Amino acid sequence: MKITLLYGGQSAEHDISIISAHNIAQSIMYDVYTVQPIYITRAGEWIKGPLIDTSLPNSDLMRLVPAEEMTWGDDAKASTGQAMRPGELDREDNIVFPVLHGPNGEDGTIQGFLEVMGVPYVGAGVTASAIGMDKILSKRIFDQIGLPQVPYHAFDHRLWREDQEEIIQRIEGSLLYPLFVKPANMGSSVGISQVESSEALIQAIENALQYDHRIVVEQGISAVECEVAILGNEEAHISYVGKLIKDVAFYDYEEKYINNRIEMEIPAILDPAVASKIQEYALRAYRAIDGCGLSRVDFFVTSSQDIYINEINTMPGFTGLSMYPVLWEKTGLTQRNLVEELLQLALKKYEQKKGFKVE
Repeated sequence: MKITLLYGGQSAEHDISIISAHNIAQSIMYDVYTVQPIYITRAGEWIKGPLIDTSLPNSDLMRLVPAEEMTWGDDAKASTGQAMRPGELDREDNIVFPVLHGPNGEDGTIQGFLEVMGVPYVGAGVTASAIGMDKILSKRIFDQIGLPQVPYHAFDHRLWREDQEEIIQRIEGSLLYPLFVKPANMGSSVGISQVESSEALIQAIENALQYDHRIVVEQGISAVECEVAILGNEEAHISYVGKLIKDVAFYDYEEKYINNRIEMEIPAILDPAVASKIQEYALRAYRAIDGCGLSRVDFFVTSSQDIYINEINTMPGFTGLSMYPVLWEKTGLTQRNLVEELLQLALKKYEQKKGFKVE
């Protein structure tokens, strides 16, 4: 059986995807599988690399450049691969692990392609991926099923260009500073800003519009951030609750992936009833979007024990710092066994779909 790792991609989370793919490659059972890396460049070119039959020493080797021969490089020489068309993806005895974060990878686009290709793949399907990536759609669904959220205001590029002053007035009329400004479709805190004034709000909106044409502005609250990991299809399992230990007010992309300043308390020291409620809310959110395979669900918990769902991530990061694999490791599931379970869940989902009627 072949495992195809799809990684890189055309999003701001390109580099995170490479690190995640390398981390997953370290955990695959090479006595059972062969591993085919396919690197998607920032320009959208697909490059097929040499088979991985052992763990690679660092993630930089997984950045492939096109050449006549496929070779793994070293510190002095780049790794090379062969350009390919997406339609040349192997269909037989192949499970695809789309380690793609952000737009054009985690938002249902690659999942739709894999559905058309008829190959099993790890993670959520088209609908769940699209909803999980879209902060506005997911918030509306959470509202529908009664999950508590912080107050928010959503709008698009057209409305902003037509009347910035009116939008600012609406935001300031319903929300209090500090506020968080987010692109509707982005992850890993890319494009997110915390603001304390009208001037900063305008700048943050302009910055977020560089990443998406739709924007969410959320009420900032004094709370701790908690996260849980979910694993499964119809029968889903949930990890311990983890709590972020902060030494900064907000973990942006740089703090998460460059300064390595995230610390987690796992299991979180919380009232047992609060931890149980977080797990309940997470599973409700997962089922509401028709999640399968895996997800990480993020929450805020205030000092008065109020719980607010923040977001659901259907293809969470798999770097050495990422909460999803760490939460499972602390819960008792090694990363090697976690990756194997995800592959088996992909096969089960594929076999289930094959049994459905098409007429």
